Amino acid sequence: MSGPRVITQQLGGSALTQAAIDGVVPEGWYARRPQTAGEWRSYVASVQEQFADPAWLLALFPAIAPSGAARDRLDRTARAGGVVVTTGQQPGLFGGPVYTWSKAVAALALADQLEAITGVPSAPVFWAATDDSDFAEGSVTYIATPTGVQALTLPTPEREGVSLRDVPLGDVSALVRELEAGAGSAVYPGALSATRAAYGPDATIGSAYLALLRSQLEPLGIAVLDAGHPAVRAAARPTLSLALERSEILEAALADRDRAIAAAGYTTQVPLVRGLTLVLAEEGGGSRRRVSAASATQVARDATAVVGPNVLLRPVVERAILPTASYVGGPGELAYFAQVSAVAETLGLPAPLVLPRWSGLIVEPHIERLLARHALTFDDLRDPHAAEGHLARAALPRPVTDALSGFRTGLRSLTQSLAMIASAPDTGDDALLPKSVVAGLTRDFDRRAERLERRVVATAKRRSGEMLRELTTLRAALYPRGKAQERTLNFLPMLARHGPPLLMQMLDRAREHAERLMPADRDG
Repeated sequence: MSGPRVITQQLGGSALTQAAIDGVVPEGWYARRPQTAGEWRSYVASVQEQFADPAWLLALFPAIAPSGAARDRLDRTARAGGVVVTTGQQPGLFGGPVYTWSKAVAALALADQLEAITGVPSAPVFWAATDDSDFAEGSVTYIATPTGVQALTLPTPEREGVSLRDVPLGDVSALVRELEAGAGSAVYPGALSATRAAYGPDATIGSAYLALLRSQLEPLGIAVLDAGHPAVRAAARPTLSLALERSEILEAALADRDRAIAAAGYTTQVPLVRGLTLVLAEEGGGSRRRVSAASATQVARDATAVVGPNVLLRPVVERAILPTASYVGGPGELAYFAQVSAVAETLGLPAPLVLPRWSGLIVEPHIERLLARHALTFDDLRDPHAAEGHLARAALPRPVTDALSGFRTGLRSLTQSLAMIASAPDTGDDALLPKSVVAGLTRDFDRRAERLERRVVATAKRRSGEMLRELTTLRAALYPRGKAQERTLNFLPMLARHGPPLLMQMLDRAREHAERLMPADRDG
């Protein structure tokens, strides 16, 4: 059986996201992306110069705990004073949607390309945001089935606002079985075995996510960092304390940047909340809350406080504790990096460089066959009604289509004849057939013909049960819940069906993306 086809797609997002990708935003909002191989070499040299801590890997080693190919690459990079290309995501159930994995392979491809054009050892690092407390985001995932999209959902925890690293997973064996059933005939059961091992009853949401990602990404050479680990908190503490001490200045700087973003016609990605800092602290019961500006100094001086960065401070912290050459971001991240630069500048720290991730669509063989059978394109499935109409018309009996076509042809011939009469010179005081009357009659006939055709097609839809079932299968696989595949569907069933060759195909497309961002044959 032939394998799936992986297609590169344009990364979506807001107007600000697209402007950032195109490089048409005001100066100072983003760290400038190097354009030539020579500029990339100069840029990487500056990162090496700014980041002079040779012991960074030793300090963060417990949080990364790399093994195999990932450890070899990190060790080689750290020993040579090299750089890293990072990406990340908060925990998603069973690894989360496809784009979690797209981000990881994009970071690997960009690290490979960066090393190739600069000669500086580079390693990919996936920042697993286990310190995140967004349970709603991490508690549900979706799989495609022949009958539609199926949601797999964790029960609501006892406490809200707790770091997912500390939220007990409980017994999710029933959900694992549903995931396995969704995979069907798995030719690569290793992915499902790794899932069963990671999502045991003693795991937390964060620890299970970490274990699963490491099992699949480390063999590719991608290290996975546990952002909620005490080693990360310790390394980040100086930057967090600085942000607390300068909280009022940071608020003013972000307000200025928000006004500039609005004045340029864009929408701010992360709203400014007056009176709250960019630092989160654990409270009683493990819940995390934004530190207020009023208590910022007190928390900064409390060495026992368990603190972490919010979304705008996290990239600056990451750049401070890792020799990060670039962060690989999705649409929302690209947009909020316009605010991140204001944070970095206020703290007197380097503004992190963000690059757009690779975006793709996975088309499995059975989906290819259904598309070909019904002569459908991907765009046909974007519209919730266009595909049904297309298939229903295609399924109409020949006498019906001939009759409808003949009806339209007859109406067109009649209205054309009337239009000729209306356009002929009239010698009387009043035109026998005014043009406005003919135009109105033509519009009325067209509406009636369209209404007749819609009624026939609607009846055909109701009668074509198999056609609608196949359309449901197509839509669940390509545009689940009306959204992009990579933003909705869980990746594991596809990985179980097609194995490592699927990841290799994704990596090939991500390498093409990396070559466009970092052209090796263009020098300056």
